[in-house]
Amino acid sequence: MKRISLLLMLLTSLSLLKAQEPIVMNLWPDEAPNSNGLTGVEEDLKGGRVANVVNPSITVHRPAKPNGMAILMCPGGGYARLAMNHEGHDMAPWMNALGITYVVLKYRMPNGHDEVPLSDAEQAIRLIRQHTQEWGINPQCIGVMGASAGGHLAASLATLYTSEETRPDFQVLFYPVISMRPGITHAGSRTNLLGSEPTAALEEKYCLERRVNSRTPQAFLMLSADDKSVPPANSLGYFQALLEHNVPATMHIYPIGGHGWGFRDSFTYKRQWTEELEKWLREISAKGSVL
Repeated sequence: MKRISLLLMLLTSLSLLKAQEPIVMNLWPDEAPNSNGLTGVEEDLKGGRVANVVNPSITVHRPAKPNGMAILMCPGGGYARLAMNHEGHDMAPWMNALGITYVVLKYRMPNGHDEVPLSDAEQAIRLIRQHTQEWGINPQCIGVMGASAGGHLAASLATLYTSEETRPDFQVLFYPVISMRPGITHAGSRTNLLGSEPTAALEEKYCLERRVNSRTPQAFLMLSADDKSVPPANSLGYFQALLEHNVPATMHIYPIGGHGWGFRDSFTYKRQWTEELEKWLREISAKGSVL
């Protein structure tokens, strides 16, 4: 009898582990609606980075006990490459432990075709909404998260979404690129997204502090005051715009840390930002009647 019980426990544990295996889904199984002009094969760079993404996808990390919340993560990399580990998959065990369905986006680089990354992000959130029942997700509790240029993409989704289906319910931004204005923006991200000589109208479109309105989802921003890569003015301008439009927002500025820390243990204030974000996400879950 004991052997049977142990066998049943083992089978149950194995089934739970199997259920938590990541699911990889192609964004465009047939053909993408646009092109960035890049061909060839994906480049595997050092340190968990990839470049020349030709087959964009999402990787879905499902928790054993979903609480109904889902987060789409957009890694950074200056719109030239993607930091898939410390700004992507490394956060999955933590998110899953909170009950969150955590989805990492591998999106195509713009290569001067500004519409490409946002179209991938919109398709990703469509796919999540198409699987809400299957994955135990509350369709009104789906957020977007992004770091650096991935933060610009996340904020683009939050301000430039084209339908209610692709509008996120909240946004979490790590040291994000927000503006495209010279002197404030990250020069590499601007050039890669808009090209070397963008029109004034195109620059204006992607100055996301100017795209905020009353329907922009609530936001959590975090950054370091000594960030030399993406000036804090990016986050400050976005935060001010959110407040002006009565959008709930919170911002945490840490005195040191520079840029690009993501989920790395080397960041001095990792315990602080993770605890603050956990509390904020729980508040959202409670409002969404998830917990």
